[in-house]
Amino acid sequence: MHKRFMPLTGALALAALISTPVHAQTEIQWWHSMTGGLNDWVLDLANGFNSSQTEYKIVPTYKGTYDETMPAAVAAFRAGNAPHILQVFEVGTATMMAAKGAVVPVGKVLADAGYKFDPKAYIPAVVGYYTAPNGQMLSFPFNSSTTVFNYNKDLFTKAGLDPNQPPKTWPEVVLAAAKLKASGVACPFTTSWQGWTQLESFSTWHNTEFASQGNGFGGTSARLTVNSPLHVRHIENLSNMAKQGLFVYRGRGNKADASFYSGECAMATASSSTYASIKKNAKFEFGISTLPYYPDVAGAPQNTVIGGASLWVMGGKKPAEYKGVAAFFNYLTNAEIQAKSHQRTGYLPITLASFELTEKTGFYKENPGTDVAVNQMIRKTTDKSRGIRLGNFIQVRAIEDEELEQVWAGKKSAKEALDAIVSRGNEQLERFQKAN
Repeated sequence: MHKRFMPLTGALALAALISTPVHAQTEIQWWHSMTGGLNDWVLDLANGFNSSQTEYKIVPTYKGTYDETMPAAVAAFRAGNAPHILQVFEVGTATMMAAKGAVVPVGKVLADAGYKFDPKAYIPAVVGYYTAPNGQMLSFPFNSSTTVFNYNKDLFTKAGLDPNQPPKTWPEVVLAAAKLKASGVACPFTTSWQGWTQLESFSTWHNTEFASQGNGFGGTSARLTVNSPLHVRHIENLSNMAKQGLFVYRGRGNKADASFYSGECAMATASSSTYASIKKNAKFEFGISTLPYYPDVAGAPQNTVIGGASLWVMGGKKPAEYKGVAAFFNYLTNAEIQAKSHQRTGYLPITLASFELTEKTGFYKENPGTDVAVNQMIRKTTDKSRGIRLGNFIQVRAIEDEELEQVWAGKKSAKEALDAIVSRGNEQLERFQKAN
């Protein structure tokens, strides 16, 4: 009898031991929009933090695209079950800022937990975009990117172009595209994120206003000014390229990326975060260069505009939970963690220390062009080039897409389309201003 009950007694003792918590971890919910290899990166960051300490546990959850995640989080906040951390793309910044009570400035979260925030440690154009006029950081820069110029070295060689001398100006892009087409390339040039690359980043790169009130940084009364003579000239040039088969439009968002790394398109303006995908998929030698500019424009090139997303802290949580959020963000600012993330993804290092560390390891020498994005962003910013922070920016981006597509299809002139972007976009800005 004694022997028969031994296993049960042992099991009860083990169960009692398991049910007595040694240390209850505080869970921190993190909603994000990263897929594929970038989702793996997010999981690795969470696991790295979780294994570095025992007090907190970061729980990352994919919640859909950027467009889907933000409204889902707002609905969850109203229902009282919002995540602690929410990844929001840069065009949602003004909307998040206006969500009073729904978010807590990350600068406050860090300070309350005893961490010092030094803005000088960050890349100026990155931290400046997510900082309030009073100097307080609103959200944590996470996967920050910018626009770059990718090109196929093999196709350049075939066309008689120097593979180590990519076009630096728009006139040079046109000449290179013509030679590529003559050599049999069906898609000499394409672009991803056309509004971001050809209007928004184009503006800051040329130190030209995209919208009034310092591109929206000065307040909600900002209005679009993207129908200037320079903007019209550029879209007109691209329109002419499209008519000649030198520019081939491949669709909205990042649809054109695959056309580049498949080897179909020879040149492409895209996000710096395409680096990982190109390196993984391309069966050819490729190069990364700076965004082209017009050499006769005074002040060009200035600096490109930020893209990607940042991490916002949602309101209504317990002090202990905010301490966990702060500890995680402090972990993410570590120079080694930042440098590894930058090298792995093509996203920008958010601190100068991580940029310098990457440089010291020889990564940029071994991977030419990977420093282009950072060098474009560490230039001194102006009121016209600091970035673009507008309300209802998601809707404005959709309008940019619609109107530019009319140009590429030959249904509207550059002037007509840009005038329509301004009038239709300003309606969205007025609506946002009235609501906030």
